[in-house]
Amino acid sequence: MNIPENSVINFSDFINSISDGRLSSWANILPENIKQSMSSDRWGDMPIWEKALSNLPKLNCSKLDLKSGVFLGQLKDSNDLEMKYLEQSLMKLHPWRKGPFFISGLHIDTEWRSDWKWDRIIPHISPLDGKLVLDVGCGNGYHCLRMAGEGAARVIGIDPSVKFIYQFYAIKNYINQYFHQTKINSQISVDVIPATVESLPNKLKAFDTVFSMGVIYHRRSPSEHLSKLWSLIKPGGEIVLETLIIDGGPGDQLKPEGCYAKMSNVWSIPSIETALHWMEKNKFKNCRVVDVSVTSFEEQRSSKWMKYQSLSNFLDKTNSKLTVEGYPAPIRAIFLAEA
Repeated sequence: MNIPENSVINFSDFINSISDGRLSSWANILPENIKQSMSSDRWGDMPIWEKALSNLPKLNCSKLDLKSGVFLGQLKDSNDLEMKYLEQSLMKLHPWRKGPFFISGLHIDTEWRSDWKWDRIIPHISPLDGKLVLDVGCGNGYHCLRMAGEGAARVIGIDPSVKFIYQFYAIKNYINQYFHQTKINSQISVDVIPATVESLPNKLKAFDTVFSMGVIYHRRSPSEHLSKLWSLIKPGGEIVLETLIIDGGPGDQLKPEGCYAKMSNVWSIPSIETALHWMEKNKFKNCRVVDVSVTSFEEQRSSKWMKYQSLSNFLDKTNSKLTVEGYPAPIRAIFLAEA
């Protein structure tokens, strides 16, 4: 694989672990997929990200809590110099979009309060205890770790943005340190892989639960995306779909001309009834909406850890109910259904 030698990222163990069983067909093609995704020709900053991981200080991690958040270690675990090196290394992976994370008292205050979204999701979904879970477009794996905190037997996140992969492995480094230092004879099985959902084999029918959050409106064909998700879920399994929506009735959808909230790759934003129709058309059963929330400036904003523009820059300065392009401001809904 075209990954720097001695990289802390090693996908071989993951590939070997899925070479038998329900995911074996994916294991057969994954090495080539990863090689293409992790090409240093595509990602010129990879040496910086590698150095950031190699410079992570070793910390005493006396705590691991993935149930109430992502908490690794406690304030007393590390000295000031270690914390300085920690912050410097992790800042090399800027911008941090999903989170927050807490490492030995260091607060990675990410652009998104992803924990708020998780709090909206968790009361409604089927229990994850003992489940095989896929998170499509997982970013840096924040929600994958929360899924593990709910007892999932194995969580696999996929995302094509390689910087997010490095962010995840920076966090996983301290999870591994926790288990090594505490000598607890246990691990959490969470992996984040540089891949797109389209690269997975069709008709895997392997996962108990599949999450697709903030992805479908970036797809030219929502129907193809849902059909692909359906092919990955085993019979009786659950899909958790989160998407932007608009007010409207059956068949209504917004197809932005140009950008939506300064995003150039938004192809279609459905009404609730349109999204439900899409799901039903693609063989999902018991389709329902369980949450509708207006995205607030508190939930998505710039921070020390994400210094670029954020929601306040994407909305009309005189009318926060409109984007800068004049479209309805972001509203998000969570849908559930069974395969």
